[in-house]
This record gives sequence, C-alpha cells and structure tokens, in this order.
Amino acid sequence: QVQLKESGGGLVQAGGSLRLSCAASGSFVSINTMGWYRQVPGKERELVATISRGGTINYADFVKGRFTISRDNAKNTVYLQMNGLKPEDTAVYCCKAGFQTIYASLRDAWGQGTQVSVSS
Repeated sequence: QVQLKESGGGLVQAGGSLRLSCAASGSFVSINTMGWYRQVPGKERELVATISRGGTINYADFVKGRFTISRDNAKNTVYLQMNGLKPEDTAVYCCKAGFQTIYASLRDAWGQGTQVSVSS
C-alpha cells in the first residue's frame, strides 16, 4: 500500500507564497497521476491540479496562472507552488496518487492534508 505525506502548509498574508510537497512511500510498482485537492469545512473537496506520470497537467480555473504543479518521479514526490495566494485559498490541501500494486491492481491513495491559511 502507498502512504502519502504532505508538508509545506502554513499561514501567509494575501499575495504571499507557499510550496507544498507530497512524498509517496510503500509498496507499489508505479505511481501514476498525482494531484492536489482542497477542502473547506462545509464544502465538498475540489480539484486544484493534477499531473500525469508523463507530465500532462490540468488546473482548476481559479488557480490557473497562480499555482504550478510539478513532480519528481525519481523521488515519487509531487509539488504545488502557490503564488499570489488569496484568502479564499484557505483550505486543507490533500495529496492524491494513483498507483499500481505489485499484484497489478490500480488504486488511489490520499494524504492526511496540510493546512493553508491566507489572511487578508
């Protein structure tokens, strides 16, 4: 099974920047698409950005131009560089990874999340 551990969250002022990291560990053959999602209390979790193993990227419209997702396949790590943060970006940011087990099945793993708070 895969475990995901996020880091890099914190409290910043509007207009500030944060860089989130998510490292995958455990037993797997390969890590496929990785992504970042965020959740605000009382609302459903929403997609922020995803990146495939081959580098295909998708962004939510509300972060395009401000956030950049990247990954290091050798380290099984995905990053999210967040610039121009807004108070409405405040949320728990969770990492997701699709992976193939040693038994050739495809599964998803979720991290515990890291808090991002943006003050105005």
